[in-house]
This record gives sequence, structure tokens and C-alpha cells, in this order.
Amino acid sequence: MVIDIFNHFLPKAYFEKLEEVAPGHMALGFFAKLPALWDTDAHFRVMDEFGDYRQILSLSNPPIESLAGPEDTPALARFANDSLAALCQRHPDRFPGFIAALPMNNPDAAVAEARRAVTELNARGVQLFTNVNGVPLSAPQFYPVFETMAGFDLPVWVHPMRGPNFPDYASEEASEAEIWFTFGWPYETSAAMARLIFSGIYDRLPDLKIITHHMGGMIPYFADKIALGFSQIFAGTVDHNPMKEKYGLKREPAEYFRLLYGDTATNGSAAATRCGHDYFTSERCVFASDAPFDPTGGQRLIGGCIAAVEALEIGAEARAQIFEGNARRLLKLD
Repeated sequence: MVIDIFNHFLPKAYFEKLEEVAPGHMALGFFAKLPALWDTDAHFRVMDEFGDYRQILSLSNPPIESLAGPEDTPALARFANDSLAALCQRHPDRFPGFIAALPMNNPDAAVAEARRAVTELNARGVQLFTNVNGVPLSAPQFYPVFETMAGFDLPVWVHPMRGPNFPDYASEEASEAEIWFTFGWPYETSAAMARLIFSGIYDRLPDLKIITHHMGGMIPYFADKIALGFSQIFAGTVDHNPMKEKYGLKREPAEYFRLLYGDTATNGSAAATRCGHDYFTSERCVFASDAPFDPTGGQRLIGGCIAAVEALEIGAEARAQIFEGNARRLLKLD
């Protein structure tokens, strides 16, 4: 069996709600042309191409906190999560669980919704975006969300969020040529993880489980640069790391990055999957596709990511961990 832990679906009722809440949003016009994102029949046709294949459901962009003010987003999050839970209840053979969406521009309500989604709807974790309307996840007001999920011993999925309003250079007002997405998202994931790590979150919550989208962004490829750059290359010594002391960390910074999990949503790249696996190992790699965001409604992404894992030079047991076992363990599916 293959369990895809990070793909996206917008329940039809929620998609229609978005059109009411955010009419004219740039994403909605694109989404309307991608029926596998919101139409169950189209979605099932793609899934059926891959045999014994299951999905853990999550919403796609845009983040709920970007759609309305803090007084309105809690109700929108409840509506979304109720819709996802209903899909899982109707199709347990396809969807063994879902990831809850939270109204992160209202941190108290986000904690309450996380608790409700897990205890009443059986959510298997929560999805956060790498910043909350420009505020980093490491900001103190968001710590209770991580604390809550660590208490449940369920994962936090982190999805990059960076739009064309993030300019490529300080002298400009907007990004060009989809740079904000193609290169900006891997950077955004990596920067968000660094900020969380330097906030001391793993020292305070040593059992916290964070799943990074797209195999950790830049982190695996720059593993040695992380070790060097965050050891104060110009001010430290082999035996002394001023940066570790400045932030009051108990370990070397590079060690904390190894506590993250990476998903296999690498657009089917065998090389990127191999690099990520070398870094995270079979113990901390989980299968994901990022479907349905390709011209085939997800077939290319799902098939490519399966092929990339199958191409890894590992044993059958390790491969089964990535495809299914790690998801069952992390999400408590058994």
C-alpha cells in the first residue's frame, strides 16, 4: 500500500464557500480549471490509476488566515475541517485521515480548533503555512499550537507560503517570472525551519514532530552549509559556537534539522528524492505527491514520486516504511 500524506483537495462545499469569501482571488480561477482538486469523481479517477493507494487529505492554498479577519476565520476553519472529516467518513477506503486547517491569525481560536479537530473529528495532525500573513511561525503567539500538537503526539505539516508580493530584490515591489514559487518556496520552508529551531522549540518540545513539504526545501542539499554557516564560520572555532550560545540552544544548530521529517513531493525527481533520503533516512521520509497540481490532475506527480522512491537503492523493508509504515506510525493509523 502507498499512503500519500501530503496532497490537496478542496471539498466542493468549501470551494464554493471560498468563492463567496474571496471573490476574484487569483487562485480560484486556476483552481476552477483543475477539477481533480474539488470534484470527487475526477479525483477518484486519478487515484484509481495507482491501485492500492490512499490519501491523507489536506486543503491547498490559500491559507485560511489570508482570506478573512481573525473574527471570521475560525468559522471558516471549522467549515473546512467538518467537510474534510465528512469525506473521510464517507470514503474510509480512500482517505484514512485528514490534516486540519487552522485560523492562524487568531491563535487562541487556532488552538481550540486543533483540539476540536483531533478529539471530535479524528484529524491526524494540522497543516500550517510557513508564515502567517508575513509573521514567522516562530513568533511567540503561535507556540501554543505547536505545544498542543506535541501534547497529542501528532505531526505538524508545514507548507511553504510565499506569493508574488515577496520581491526578488529589495528595490522591487514584486517577484517576476514565478521566481517566488519556483525558488522562493524551497527557501521559505528552509527559513521557517531555521527560525523555529533558533527559537528553541525543540528544546522546549523535544517530542514535536514537524513534516516539511517538498523534502525539506533546501535543507538536504545544503546540509554541510547548515553545519558550517550556523556554526559562526567567521566568529566561532571548532570547539566554540557563539550562535548556539546566543540563542541558548542545548545542541549544535545542525543537529536540530535532523529532527525534521521530509516528504517525497519532489515533482518525481529521483535525484532530489535520493538527496533527501540521504539526509532524512528511511526513518524520517514519508511519501507524498503534492497532487493534483500538474496538467494531468495529479497522475504525473503521483506516478513520478512513486517511481522516485522505487528507484532508491534501499531494501524492501525501508521502502515500505516510506510508502506506508512511517505514515501509520506518525499518524497513529493502526
